[in-house]
Amino acid sequence: MGRGAERQGHGHEHGHGHEHGHGHEHGHGDGARSVVARLRHLLTPHSHDSADRVDTALEASRRGMRTLGWSFVALLVTAAVQAVVVLFTGSVALLGDTIHNVADALTAVPVAIAFVLGRRVATRRFTYGLGRAEDLAGLVVVLIIAASAALAGYESVRRLLDPQPVTNLWAVVFAGVIGFAGNELVARWRITVGRQIGSAALVADGMHARVDGFTSLAVVLGAAGVAVGFPLADPLVGLAITVAILFVLRDAAKEVLRRLMDAVDPAAVERAERAALDVTGVLDAGEVRMRWIGHSLHAELAVTVAAELTVRQAHLIAHRVEHDLLHAIPRLAKAVVHTQPAAGADEAHALLAHHR
Repeated sequence: MGRGAERQGHGHEHGHGHEHGHGHEHGHGDGARSVVARLRHLLTPHSHDSADRVDTALEASRRGMRTLGWSFVALLVTAAVQAVVVLFTGSVALLGDTIHNVADALTAVPVAIAFVLGRRVATRRFTYGLGRAEDLAGLVVVLIIAASAALAGYESVRRLLDPQPVTNLWAVVFAGVIGFAGNELVARWRITVGRQIGSAALVADGMHARVDGFTSLAVVLGAAGVAVGFPLADPLVGLAITVAILFVLRDAAKEVLRRLMDAVDPAAVERAERAALDVTGVLDAGEVRMRWIGHSLHAELAVTVAAELTVRQAHLIAHRVEHDLLHAIPRLAKAVVHTQPAAGADEAHALLAHHR
């Protein structure tokens, strides 16, 4: 069959205007689809238009943008409350923490830019679109987290070597609690939405907000130590929080670097193979490759079919495989399915053997 049934050759694409992890499995559990399951699926309203798939991707981007916008506002309100405390207490430490929170809130900017770029349609130069801009934004966030860890560690060591008196403890505690609450709320929001829409950059930005919350919490713990007569509590707690930030940095770096290296969940690969094998006419399935582009998955795989099938029949099977993959794999946007005959494929493969 060669590549006559490959997905790339025709001008339309299969998409769905809903999340693919919606829970109906088309009867794949026992290896065969019942007539009732087929009829139910045919009568279920769902679209295969490429426009619907684009709408789903755009809605994910819009949801990410809304999350960034409202969480940005929440962080600014948190910083504003801290600024009011600074005006009444004149605490330079609180002023520094407030400026730090404002600066860290701005990390939402590269992620928002990446979401905007990801909405652009593919061109002849950027044939996959600009969805990978999210990975670059995630890398920027990771670098900022690393800088935060370095700054927190530096300040802690400096205060150990040159202790400074901490005054207005009640104001320090109040500002620290507000800072921790605001940042933790934003962190939970961004991480949850980021994982739901498949955005590693948004998850990393949420982890960064959690780092800021830890920093504010350190202010509270340090103030408590000073209040009970242990002035070195402030820099010692700062060092402990630096270690905590490094753990957050490790998790965020794993999330982003795995995405940059095209890592996917191995369970998704196995699920794709099982879904392909459950399609009538598929004798074998393998060579599954997946990668994230923005917050959508793209897949390639090869399926083996009977050698006596016509090109039209093999082409139809390829479409059925793609269709079932779109339903079986959450966040999958498209799949390229290569069909090969059960017998006689060696001759075709030999044409490319010297290139591999």
